[in-house]
Amino acid sequence: MTDSLRDRVIAACGAKPGSVEGYPFGDGVAVFKVVGKMFALVTLGPAPCSVSLKCDPDLAAGLRRRHAAITAGYHLNKRHWNTVTLDGSVPEGELLDLIDHSYELVVARLPRAERDKLNT
Repeated sequence: MTDSLRDRVIAACGAKPGSVEGYPFGDGVAVFKVVGKMFALVTLGPAPCSVSLKCDPDLAAGLRRRHAAITAGYHLNKRHWNTVTLDGSVPEGELLDLIDHSYELVVARLPRAERDKLNT
């Protein structure tokens, strides 16, 4: 894992419309929320770092079978969250797609008025 991969993950999460970065669990985990709902948690400690992302349960199970670096969400709902170890084994494009997927799942559950604000 390189710091640059973690930095790119953090940048991708922070670039989402309405994304807010916070540290409710302490300095070791950056939490990204949209309208108060978490869509990503990025560990900031020593390697290997990881990112936890919300995921459709059927997709989550398939990802875990295909990638050793993807496991059930650490300290999260194991059915709806995956934790991805940032060791470089998951292609970066796929990782960025998973960030998009997590964000979109959270936004889809927001009230329509909140979703509309994000699209303006």
